Amino acid sequence: MKKEKTFVKDIERTLYDIRNTDRSVYKTKRGLTEDVVRDISRQKNDPAWMREFRLQSLELYESMPLPQWGPDISELDMDEIVAYVRPDASRTGSWQEVPEEIRSTFDRLGIPEAEQTSLAGVGAQYDSEVVYHRVQKELNEQGVIYTDFETALREQEEIVREYFMKLVPPKDHKFAALHGAVWSGGSFVYVPEGVHVEFPLQSYFRLNAAGAGQFEHTLIVCEKNSSLHFIEGCSAPRYNVTNLHAGCVELFVKEGARLRYSTIENWSRNMMNLNTKRALVEKDGLIEWVSGSFGSHISCLYPASILYGENARCEFTGVTFAGKGQNLDTGATVVMMAPHTSANINTRSISKSGGAATYRSAVKVTEKAKGAKCLVNCESLLLDDKSRSDTLPVMDLETDDVEMGHEAKIGRISDEAIFYLTSRGIDEQEAQAMIVRGFVEPVAKSLPLEYAVEMNNLIDLELVGGMG
Repeated sequence: MKKEKTFVKDIERTLYDIRNTDRSVYKTKRGLTEDVVRDISRQKNDPAWMREFRLQSLELYESMPLPQWGPDISELDMDEIVAYVRPDASRTGSWQEVPEEIRSTFDRLGIPEAEQTSLAGVGAQYDSEVVYHRVQKELNEQGVIYTDFETALREQEEIVREYFMKLVPPKDHKFAALHGAVWSGGSFVYVPEGVHVEFPLQSYFRLNAAGAGQFEHTLIVCEKNSSLHFIEGCSAPRYNVTNLHAGCVELFVKEGARLRYSTIENWSRNMMNLNTKRALVEKDGLIEWVSGSFGSHISCLYPASILYGENARCEFTGVTFAGKGQNLDTGATVVMMAPHTSANINTRSISKSGGAATYRSAVKVTEKAKGAKCLVNCESLLLDDKSRSDTLPVMDLETDDVEMGHEAKIGRISDEAIFYLTSRGIDEQEAQAMIVRGFVEPVAKSLPLEYAVEMNNLIDLELVGGMG
């Protein structure tokens, strides 16, 4: 009698791997050149300052090396990436006006259904353009602005120019510069002072074209004493060529404001996910990150919170699942720049079938952050002897007046725990499932699972094993 190794099924991707025929009406040439950037700017009808911003970002991109740390991304060949793909669809506020093939994709993902039951507004991007956008009338009456980024650039140009790539400047790193040069699509949200958005807003980004990049820009400004929950979802079908995602998220949380930013990234296994997310939090403000990383071949994702005002707070909750052929390098960054700021980082990761999950965090406490408090807790579960999990925390403290804690655990499913549960009459497979579910439960319960069908299929914890 030989006992089989515990096996956890991969994430069920059948729903996401359905491909539509490429019916795009315009594509730039492959590669990244000045002509390509000028072409994108012309297609977007950019104002002069944005065109120059793109070209300056391109110069920075060309002058910067690839990052020398983290996963090896040398297989990414920008000469083979199409930076802009316009689908055969115009933006509309009616699902019936969205082309049937595109609409059916979002139907399968549950977005229209979620809009009817749980959301105050929805945006849906397909390849490089937003094809659907709608917000409840009540929000407009409150002065809330939620629109796609191109519309914001036309109608809210002053606000966009004030905030665009100020938190993530193109000089930050090579892929921030790339984003500055070729960004397209994305979301813009402005919440006026004192306004509380009762139901979440959601944007969903779907990349259908093979060998393409998606470079959406999300900009959210929550004014003094306002609140918002914003949900972002991403997916793409699998191809045998590399796709690239290098989006950018900039969040401005003003005095006393509260922003919860939930994101589920479920890209296909041919995706390079090189996303940059950053929040600036003022006095008494709160940023809550809820992050799920469940797809892509390689991910580099480290949402950053800059706690700029006194009593500014950050809560980060993350879960990562790395399966065969995946190298997911994720984590969080916190910079504490004011007295009595606080941060709580809590993550879980699962590795199986040779997958690699790396937790990489950086906490910096400046001299001004007297009385700061920070707790980092990261736990990893290895499901076989082929997988890998690493924890790489960095803490830079410039003041002694600080409370700092870090806990890290890496382990396997305990034989003792399995024995205990089976001795109580629980089937071995169910015992294994219970342990894995219990491991991710503190994080999974924070995910907004009720808002879209996709979010109910993130981790399939069915265990296959037995005696043979």
